[in-house]
Amino acid sequence: MTETAERLKLELSQLSIRDRAALAAFLIQSLDEEPEDDVEAAWEETLSRRMAEIENGTASGQPADQVLTQLREKYS
Repeated sequence: MTETAERLKLELSQLSIRDRAALAAFLIQSLDEEPEDDVEAAWEETLSRRMAEIENGTASGQPADQVLTQLREKYS
């Protein structure tokens, strides 16, 4: 982190919870960028293909509870 960022972090930590929350929301929102058209098109194609695989029975899957258990074990 740059010296400026470290200084800001120290100063901002002195703000109220409400002000810090508003700033956090602002910063997170500032990271969001509009997706590029080709990326959006690629996601649409992937989602359409996966939906077709599910509908025609060629997709393989696992029960949600099994997947969630594996994730909990991995990240706990």
